[in-house]
Amino acid sequence: MSTGIPVVAVVDDDSRLLESLGDLLESAGYAVRSFSSAGALLMTGLSGVDVLITDIGLPDIDGFELRDRVKMQQPELPVFLITGRHEIADQERAKGIGGLFRKPFDGRALLAAIGDVIRSRQTKEDEDES
Repeated sequence: MSTGIPVVAVVDDDSRLLESLGDLLESAGYAVRSFSSAGALLMTGLSGVDVLITDIGLPDIDGFELRDRVKMQQPELPVFLITGRHEIADQERAKGIGGLFRKPFDGRALLAAIGDVIRSRQTKEDEDES
């Protein structure tokens, strides 16, 4: 985990959602890196990212595949999936994520979940150092 302000990467092809989610996260004190595609995130890299939020329905690489690729590079990185779909047919693929939020989602619930995983990771790192 990075030191200082936690960094949240957000991937969504909806520019309005990307902007509003960025505003929400920044208002809660997080640094935000926004990407309109999974490919753009992968090209930039995950260095310094503490949490990833990705839409499932992306045009290039879907959120499940992005999550799987990220987990190969950084198994400890918390990943939250967001979706506009009311039903996710393949619930088995949703396992191993930090959380699943359906649009429109409750911003407070998302912030609480992000805060929980960041505090948990920080506690674990503090314990590992002692």
